[in-house]
Amino acid sequence: MVVLGIESSCDETGVALVEASGSAVPALLAHALHSQVEMHQAYGGVVPELASRDHIRRVLPLAQQVLAQARRGLAEVDVVAYTRGPGLAGALLVGAGVACALGVALGKPVLGVHHLEGHLLSPFLSQDPPQFPFVALLVSGGHTQLMQVDRVGHYTLLGETIDDAAGEAFDKSAKLLGLGYPGGPALSRLAESGDPVSFRLPRPLLHSGDLDFSFAGLKTAVMTQAKKLGDQLEARKADLAAATEAAIVDVLVRKSLTALERTGLQRIVVAGGVGANRHLREQLDAACAKRGVRVHYPELSLCTDNGAMIAMAAAMRMQAGVQQARADYAFDVKPRWPLDALAA
Repeated sequence: MVVLGIESSCDETGVALVEASGSAVPALLAHALHSQVEMHQAYGGVVPELASRDHIRRVLPLAQQVLAQARRGLAEVDVVAYTRGPGLAGALLVGAGVACALGVALGKPVLGVHHLEGHLLSPFLSQDPPQFPFVALLVSGGHTQLMQVDRVGHYTLLGETIDDAAGEAFDKSAKLLGLGYPGGPALSRLAESGDPVSFRLPRPLLHSGDLDFSFAGLKTAVMTQAKKLGDQLEARKADLAAATEAAIVDVLVRKSLTALERTGLQRIVVAGGVGANRHLREQLDAACAKRGVRVHYPELSLCTDNGAMIAMAAAMRMQAGVQQARADYAFDVKPRWPLDALAA
């Protein structure tokens, strides 16, 4: 079974082909990605209308590129998968519309995929795929969640952000420091030359007794500290960036360890854009090594939004028998769609 996956939830257009056979983990045949970062930089953030128009321009050429890389023809595609949500409504509609049009033209079924489930299952594309069950730390854009994953389609929410997510804390703090867009990677690069203990920043909800997250207070603390520094901010910017990153990573690691203790599981998956952060990986690896816990990540190239994770999630759902592709071609999109509400 060959699955063509299309991702268009925000500011990256991704297309990929995976092949599933029996109960084996599906194999990635080829994938291609176009990032809109350069286009949105002038505006300091994603402009939804521009994002949608760019997806229209990119998706079919990317599909042709992927098919050529995989040396497959359109007639060999068995299922067309697309991101149904969450995300920007207009951007989601582009992927859904193209997927269903391809399905009609090819006479093949289509399947709408949950964006976060794609991230959650993306480590199965890595050289070291996990095994069920595991704890998942999802740190993607506006989402920070801890989930217990028993098998495909069976997810229990353990904790989530009640305001700003980790990715938003990175981006908003970067903006306060004048680092532009996209802020998270820029802040992390600057933090490499800073001292993470030079400023005492809060770790919100670290001792709350639950597994929820809150990073809005940290952003406010960064703003307050930046104002206090005044003319000295430029000289101390790297230190403040390092202290900000340290606070975010500390909360993510400590809450993840607590989730492992409460569930009794010995395996954790980290997925989403923030999962590419080097300090998060180093500290979580070290902490889990002491406890004999296995940690799994997607490949660095697959941490951002991509078509491979959408094709993989669709293939795994069909393999597990929790969802089948449909050929009625009626579609909708779900800009807001909690992962724990996903029907198995």
